[in-house]
Amino acid sequence: MTAPLTVAATDTRPAALHGSGLRLGYGDRIVAEDLDLPIPAGRVTALVGPNACGKSTALRALARLLKPADGTILLDGEDISSLSARDFALRLALLPQTPSAPDGITVRDLVARGRTPHQRWWRQWSSADETAVDAALAATGSTELAHRSIDELSGGQRQRVWIAMALAQDTSVLLLDEPTTYLDLAHQVDVLELVAQLNRSEGRTVVMVLHELNLACRYADHLIAMRDGRVVAAGPPSEIVTPELVHEVFGLRAAVIECPVAGTPLVIPEGGRRTEIV
Repeated sequence: MTAPLTVAATDTRPAALHGSGLRLGYGDRIVAEDLDLPIPAGRVTALVGPNACGKSTALRALARLLKPADGTILLDGEDISSLSARDFALRLALLPQTPSAPDGITVRDLVARGRTPHQRWWRQWSSADETAVDAALAATGSTELAHRSIDELSGGQRQRVWIAMALAQDTSVLLLDEPTTYLDLAHQVDVLELVAQLNRSEGRTVVMVLHELNLACRYADHLIAMRDGRVVAAGPPSEIVTPELVHEVFGLRAAVIECPVAGTPLVIPEGGRRTEIV
């Protein structure tokens, strides 16, 4: 049995989104408790951990899709439960793990749906909406796909379009639930490069759930490592990703070296020596 790790974050940026003392569950089944989730403003944060550790549940709570049994979540200092649905949607966008689209809808029409929170009964579609859709398509390299049906696209193209829809919503915070699911390695890298570029160019705060620890280390500024519904460690990847952390969170014995390409932590499993998490 390994001693529990507690690693504090050293990022001193103010939190754009902050969950405090969260207790999360579905009915009588508690999935996570005593969660403290400060999300640094203007950074890319990745939630990592083994299956069923509470990552996606935590993201659902941050997105206001799951009401905490206890605790509070602040968005720019305001309790999200006090915000109207429209005000919340003007500040935060969510791309779920398996989004669905109407049959036959074109890429442009799908991206335009991101502008829904900006519509009012007295203010319908405007040139500003048109500009926002054009910008979102351009930012994701999807302009040439605008008039194609979403059904015709590859997995990588489709994911770029979904991100474009979230961008068209024009929020300061973007949540992504496993954005690389079902994509091959090349398309995973394409999507994460896009996310990193959007963060660098526009300063958006991004929170994403990722399964692949090495990709999380490479593309996130801030990691939150979870196990059994609790935060084990949080902070910059270079400061918290160690062999001890990998073993504590994943039950895996591994070496951690510096990636020769990116300079970020690179986890190399020892193989055949997985231990049970206790």
